Amino acid sequence: MMLHHLSFAVADLARSAAFYDAALKPLGYVRVWDDDEAVGYGYPGGGDKFAIKQRDSVDVPGEGFHVAFAGLSREAIDAFHAAALVHGGADNGGTGIHPEYGDDYYAAFVIDPDGYRIEAALQRGA
Repeated sequence: MMLHHLSFAVADLARSAAFYDAALKPLGYVRVWDDDEAVGYGYPGGGDKFAIKQRDSVDVPGEGFHVAFAGLSREAIDAFHAAALVHGGADNGGTGIHPEYGDDYYAAFVIDPDGYRIEAALQRGA
């Protein structure tokens, strides 16, 4: 594993936590800690790999930046996409095979409530 963890600044912690609770659940990620200013997500019983942190100012990177979460099945990827849209996200390329990234690249692309571009991609070998 290359990265240890990653965090996003968010404008409204409760709104973003509700979004990520729902969107990450189908991928097997849960809240592993939280407090009044931040929420950490990871695998049950493990440490955080992704966190959201309440900030007064949020500067979302432009189109060249996105984060991809690993999913273990196409159904999990589709459920991530559906949950994200129900909880304040916006579609950013749909869900399904994306041949522009490979013949069998299965992923879903959304924009979170703060404007971050996120993706769920089928883990290789799954």
